[in-house]
Amino acid sequence: MYFEEPSAEAPPVEQLLGWAWPEWVTAPLNDGVEVFALPQRLTRALANASSAELEELAGRWTTRVRSEDGDDMTDDDLLAVLQGVARLAASAVDTGGGLYSWSS
Repeated sequence: MYFEEPSAEAPPVEQLLGWAWPEWVTAPLNDGVEVFALPQRLTRALANASSAELEELAGRWTTRVRSEDGDDMTDDDLLAVLQGVARLAASAVDTGGGLYSWSS
């Protein structure tokens, strides 16, 4: 979805609501922990992304984070994070697995 319609701006709410979001693996708990599975389509897109595509996505991601957080933007190397996720996605595709996200 984001690879198909890249934008530094957040999509309109109507578009967000129209996308098929991942299925929850576990429902959010009272302590705020939640786990969801990334769609296979997104996993494959990340696994097959070229270095240039990952750099472009990281640039858009950085722009988005800066626009939302300003000077409080993370010090993490967002390209390195994205490259790591792409390696995990490639492994998931190669083994027939999937990617999951945990947050708290």
